[in-house]
Amino acid sequence: MPAPDYRPLTAPALRLALIAGARRVIAARDALNRINVFPVADGDTGNNLASTLGSVLHGALSQPSQHVGDLLSRVGNDAIDGARGNSGAILAQFLHGVAERVRNLPELDARSLAAAVRQGAQSARQALAQPVEGTILSVIAAFAEELDAAAGEDNQADARSGFVRALVRARRALADTPRQMALLQRAGVVDAGAQGFVDLLEGIAEFVEGGPRAVRVRASAPGAANDAAGPTVHDHAIDPTRRWCTECLLLGEALDRDRLRAALEAGGADSIVIAGGASRLRVHAHIGSPQVLFDACAAQGHVEGMKADDMVRQQAVAAATQSLVVVTDSAADLPEDIAERHAIGVVPARVDLDGRDYLDKVGLSTGEFYLRMAVSRQLPRTSQPPPGDFRRQFELSLAHHARVLYVGLSRALSGTLQSGEHAAARDPSGRVRVFDTVNAACGQALLVWRAAELAAEGRSEADVVAELERLRPLTRMWAIAPDISHAVRGGRIPRWAAPIARLSALTPIARMSADGRMTVAGILLTRAHAPEAFARRVARQLESGQRWRLIVGHCDARPQGERLLAALRARLPISEDRLVETGAAIGAHAGQGALIVAVQPAPDA
Repeated sequence: MPAPDYRPLTAPALRLALIAGARRVIAARDALNRINVFPVADGDTGNNLASTLGSVLHGALSQPSQHVGDLLSRVGNDAIDGARGNSGAILAQFLHGVAERVRNLPELDARSLAAAVRQGAQSARQALAQPVEGTILSVIAAFAEELDAAAGEDNQADARSGFVRALVRARRALADTPRQMALLQRAGVVDAGAQGFVDLLEGIAEFVEGGPRAVRVRASAPGAANDAAGPTVHDHAIDPTRRWCTECLLLGEALDRDRLRAALEAGGADSIVIAGGASRLRVHAHIGSPQVLFDACAAQGHVEGMKADDMVRQQAVAAATQSLVVVTDSAADLPEDIAERHAIGVVPARVDLDGRDYLDKVGLSTGEFYLRMAVSRQLPRTSQPPPGDFRRQFELSLAHHARVLYVGLSRALSGTLQSGEHAAARDPSGRVRVFDTVNAACGQALLVWRAAELAAEGRSEADVVAELERLRPLTRMWAIAPDISHAVRGGRIPRWAAPIARLSALTPIARMSADGRMTVAGILLTRAHAPEAFARRVARQLESGQRWRLIVGHCDARPQGERLLAALRARLPISEDRLVETGAAIGAHAGQGALIVAVQPAPDA
């Protein structure tokens, strides 16, 4: 029998062990998504843990290190910066707590490793406003307790043997999670976050046993709880009053975790996780209004990395049976009932208003946007979502479905489509397709609507795209605005049109051109009766004998929008129509009072 190895744990060995563990979790993401029950069954725990550890893989673990304390400090910071979801934030706080204990140590022995893991476990528990047993917290605590016991029983114990012993205890704790939580027992699964933590440990164990050759991508061997071949749909409902899984990174000095937690609890949040230290915090909560969380954070420091996922919509996506799902961006002014019916994923644009960034239609509701815009000293600005936002939405959809079709804003108007393309290109399986609507707002929404209908019918991606290509030139959109200064400033309308509109009673008409740009298409000789005159002009542009699907959009001008829709109904054979409030992604350029009409041949035509 070989003699025990009492050598200390060095930074190069620890780095390779963590790489093996992180890759194990990333490879197991789909299995974790399928058993995701707690705190809500939104099917994204695997994606969240994979994303959190992916930020560490591409950060601290991508470079060699000779100092354990320095390596773990960078691991902890990267995990906080990249943490996603409830379990991701807890894991990040565990790693951050481990790092705090060993910051100055170049190597680790069994005792220092055990002390660091013990502090990490305590830190993870303290990050939650309401810790729950039967979760990742329980498994982390069991692992830490056994590692501590192993180090205390043998003064010459090595870190490797103690780890193997603690892993056995962690496996038992994972198997116990259904007995600790009735929700898991009813679903017949172990806790997904806890399984992910054990997967991390299993990957590390492979390195301990097999050395550097274990640093490879390899999925965990699924246990009985993970054997489902498809998405697991659980019957408990998500609280609609806290439907938004909301997160951000808060940067500042002397950040007050207790004051922030109190503000979030006062705002009705639950599942609160606040991970990090005095200068940077990853904040996560389930809440009714994402802006409540962002505002509470902004009161203490600088907010970055905002995200808000609709868990009700996520659960609907997981439950949908079709192989193809549709995603769009917030420039599409989708009727709410259509978005809900077809569980359409929407990636929000960013809106800059008075020096603050907001998530379009999520962090800042459309109504609130126009209220703030009316008193703002500056014209609002919009920017495309980062590729990471698209990637998160794509990953969620691909966890439950074979393919994703992103139906996006015109390439000629924004970099949004390109951002989606960058994210799609990062899917190695090539299961995400991007379609340029050459349109925006209500016109884009009509194409998204039709794509989602066809996907729900079980039509193939090729069939859906072929129909979109047929409808794209037939989907037409016009807009009028009493104040076109926003559109002129943004380059959507030529500058020569501004003084004409400002100095007269004329109302310019813009239309979406064949290349996906807004161009001046004429003028209305009235402002007081602009909705009715606009309807007459649109009706004259359309061929007779055709039935239409139609969306009217308004920018904080519902009475005028209702007049426009009534006038169109009197002049056109309409199969189906909707009145929607146009969001900030378009309203920032069209301005208050703008009206939009988009038409498309009806599906029954």
